[in-house]
Amino acid sequence: MQRQVMIDELTYQLPKFKLCLVQERPMDRGSAITITRPQDAVKYFAPLALACEEYFMALHLNAKNEVLGLHEVSHGTLSASLVHPREVFKAALIANSFAILVCHNHPSGSALKASDEDIETTKQLVKAGQFMGVNVIDHLIIGAGYLDDWYSLREQHPEIWAM
Repeated sequence: MQRQVMIDELTYQLPKFKLCLVQERPMDRGSAITITRPQDAVKYFAPLALACEEYFMALHLNAKNEVLGLHEVSHGTLSASLVHPREVFKAALIANSFAILVCHNHPSGSALKASDEDIETTKQLVKAGQFMGVNVIDHLIIGAGYLDDWYSLREQHPEIWAM
């Protein structure tokens, strides 16, 4: 009996955490948008084409590939944005996302192609997603100023998803 009381006292001395997801604006679930190809997702990332700094975003999807929401993972500088799987998947897990589609922009306006860092980041995210049960569908890169200027790592580097 003495031992149980001591455990309870210790338990209540520790801070308790509550996790919640704050939805900025409720979605009309009757008009759910399904992502079936990269072009479907590009329109959600359109503002990145005009951004002066690099952003890393995640589009959250349910099991039917319907959009649940959009999350800004990181906001960086003109040429870099720090990304870690922990930050990418934190919101995905809280939102109960089945899958995510990530995207970042290249505000410099240079030719679109994935850097070695982009490829390595994507590998880490795909591997972490497989471990946690949240599929990474694609990693898009948006160019500066044009909506039709985008790059799909899944299309250009399918070997990442064959791991």
